[in-house]
Amino acid sequence: MTQDQWGSIRNELHQTMGANSFQSWIEPLIYVGTDGGIARFNVPTNFLGNYVSQNYGDMLLSKITRMNPSVRRIVFDTVTVSQDAPAQRKEAADATGAPLAVPQVHTKSSAKPDSLNGSPLDKRFTFDTFVVGKPNELAHAAARRVAEGGPVTFNPLFLYGGVGLGKTHLMHAIAWELRTRHPHLNVLNLSAEQFMYRFVQALRDRKMMDFKELFRSVDVLMVDDVQFIAGKDSTQEEFFHTFNALVDQHKQIIISADRAPDEIKDLENRIRSRLQSGLVVDLHPTDYELRLGILQSKSEMYSRMYPGLEVERGILEFLAARIVSNVRILEGALTRLFAFASLVGKPISMDLTQECLTDILRVSERKVSIEEIQRKVADHYLIRHSDLVGPKRVRTFARPRQIAMYLCKQLTTRSLPEIGRHFGGRDHTTVMHGVRRIEELRKQDAQIAEDVELLRRSLEA
Repeated sequence: MTQDQWGSIRNELHQTMGANSFQSWIEPLIYVGTDGGIARFNVPTNFLGNYVSQNYGDMLLSKITRMNPSVRRIVFDTVTVSQDAPAQRKEAADATGAPLAVPQVHTKSSAKPDSLNGSPLDKRFTFDTFVVGKPNELAHAAARRVAEGGPVTFNPLFLYGGVGLGKTHLMHAIAWELRTRHPHLNVLNLSAEQFMYRFVQALRDRKMMDFKELFRSVDVLMVDDVQFIAGKDSTQEEFFHTFNALVDQHKQIIISADRAPDEIKDLENRIRSRLQSGLVVDLHPTDYELRLGILQSKSEMYSRMYPGLEVERGILEFLAARIVSNVRILEGALTRLFAFASLVGKPISMDLTQECLTDILRVSERKVSIEEIQRKVADHYLIRHSDLVGPKRVRTFARPRQIAMYLCKQLTTRSLPEIGRHFGGRDHTTVMHGVRRIEELRKQDAQIAEDVELLRRSLEA
């Protein structure tokens, strides 16, 4: 594998992993060369080499063997780089378009903990661009409260939810608002991976006192994806002490994770207890209304970027109904759609949408069957399947039947007559009435709304 090929792989990894993870784990790797089926890299610490090997080794080897099929394994050699090495790497990369190996000197790093920076904030992620709906309204309200920068009322604020539901958006929005309202505050926003890596750096360089001083001097500490410190005993120990020190000083802590504290495996009980001591808020999966609101907001922005580009009726509703996995994929689909339509000079029609988004729509194709929905609803309401689809019209059976029809309309691509045939041969107008009735009740009856959401999440899991 040549240095140019390694440069291409680095570019791919940067796109795949994102800026933060790439900077923490791939940027420090120095490609030395390939010999005897072994690709060798120099790394600044044993920890970094072990971490990359365990977490990214398979992905690296796959990409390298695509370039050079003779490579069978990767070896990381611990070699502390000289102070000038980063500059040399940059000059080499600027000159050739790919990073080159540079002479290594076994010297102690002169990096100072007080020079640590947090994650860069994304200018797109503000409160103004955050679309609020029922699944995220509590998280948004809590984030707004913290962003005011007044007396700490709940500490920490713990936001959790699946991929693409808005956790990072809210974290960045809080940081932007605090910087605007209270520019004197020292707000540190970083990922759990960065916290761990900086902690290991401080240990290696024997700069732990500087590390402790830095993290205990912040006014607001924001840690994204805290689940990544689970199982890392030393890092958890330091995080625990940092957490306690800041709480004792009445400093605000904001944490995000992909699951609730009690669901994070290998997290120390004392940390789990601290995380649960504040306000724990779940960002629920998006519903149709929220997805449509997000698309409408983004569409207005893109309409200003692409003046004169027409979006036909029903396109946004179609996307909101079909792409349910997460907001990032939803927004990415709309971005691609506007760009494609602009390039080909055509309005955004249904035909163009299906042509442009074939891959996304195929992945997002709902595979839930009517029979599965009927079983889930019958089990949930403790009624027999025969009663669910039968002729009896008592409310005990009629309401679950309408909910099942509603879910069939939302989660399958079957037509109303097809759905009706699966419910004892009912007419499509009966199905339409049931769907509309549940749409009305969801807004009026909290129990119905909760049941429908629970069943939907269970079916889409």
